[in-house]
Amino acid sequence: MNPACRMCRFVLPLLLLLAGMSALAQQGITRTNVVLGQSVALTGAASALAAPFHQGAKLYFDRVNAAGGVNGRRIELVTLDDRGDVQNTVANTRALLNKGVFALFGYYGSPQVMAAYPLIKESDVLLFAPMAAADELRGALYENVYSIRPGYSEEAAAIARHAEALGARRLAIVHATDHESLAALDGATRTMTAMGSNLVSSVELKKKAGGQSPIDKVLAARPESILVIGTATEAAQAVRLLRANGFRGTVYGFSNTGESLLADELGSAGGGVVIVRVVPKSDALKIPVVRDLIADASAAKAGKPNVYMLEGYLAARSFCEALQQITKEPTRVRLKKVLMALEDRDLGGFRLNFTGDRGGSRLVELGMIDSSGRMRD
Repeated sequence: MNPACRMCRFVLPLLLLLAGMSALAQQGITRTNVVLGQSVALTGAASALAAPFHQGAKLYFDRVNAAGGVNGRRIELVTLDDRGDVQNTVANTRALLNKGVFALFGYYGSPQVMAAYPLIKESDVLLFAPMAAADELRGALYENVYSIRPGYSEEAAAIARHAEALGARRLAIVHATDHESLAALDGATRTMTAMGSNLVSSVELKKKAGGQSPIDKVLAARPESILVIGTATEAAQAVRLLRANGFRGTVYGFSNTGESLLADELGSAGGGVVIVRVVPKSDALKIPVVRDLIADASAAKAGKPNVYMLEGYLAARSFCEALQQITKEPTRVRLKKVLMALEDRDLGGFRLNFTGDRGGSRLVELGMIDSSGRMRD
């Protein structure tokens, strides 16, 4: 055989092997690591919810890595701070994709997810478990987004049922005007009116120059219950004004209002305020996954867990559960197939079910701030 041909016999397979390894690396998979990319608000106003989410996810990935990873591969979470700004989110996402991550993970904020999505829309890259609840993200336009939390319409339905059980049919909404709050407002308005609630007023939290106070305006409609949509600080201010002006009906808040954050802001003044959460109570020791989080947070000196840290912990656990089911070499296509077949999986007291849907959980619970300023079931 001619020497050149003999050389081809050895060089060609080597080149093919190297090409295959390069393709794996470009997808964020090496022989030892799975690389995930996250853009999230580690600083700025949104960090009050987003930073604990990131911290919870990191705690679970650290736990998995300490035990040898998933099928022998460690999870590497590359996190970039977007400070809650959508332009930063887009820039961060572009940088992460250029790095060659296997998947995007745990973004915070519906506007951020929507702004970044065009960068992955025509690809096989998934965005897994964003802390974002706009109903639009669960539709056909966002088929690469897989969530483990329900949408605002499901949160609104739980509030509407609770208010109806109390005999409160006249509902008002006081809301902030940031994009996340407007997404929540849209879900609330459509769902509550469809369920028969009498929406008597919908008012912006911010007073317009020369206009009537938003609190005076909403109370003039004589509501029996009021949904406040906004950050913990905005919601706390609204609750104080409502109580100071004599409103004694039930005040509600969505999950993005910041359950424990709002309780801390209001203290005893928050007594009777009802807030949605979409994960189990973060101090419910009877739930195995909560016990795991508390133990891991204590060992890492990460502070007292809250529902946002638990949501991040569950997001990481959900991703690892799906990755574990890929029996062959992990690819993005195989990840998607595994997710769509993941049915009623118990993750230590939190159930995950993606079959026929890209929303893995429908859990919606209501907690109430008691007279001492603590969250209660």
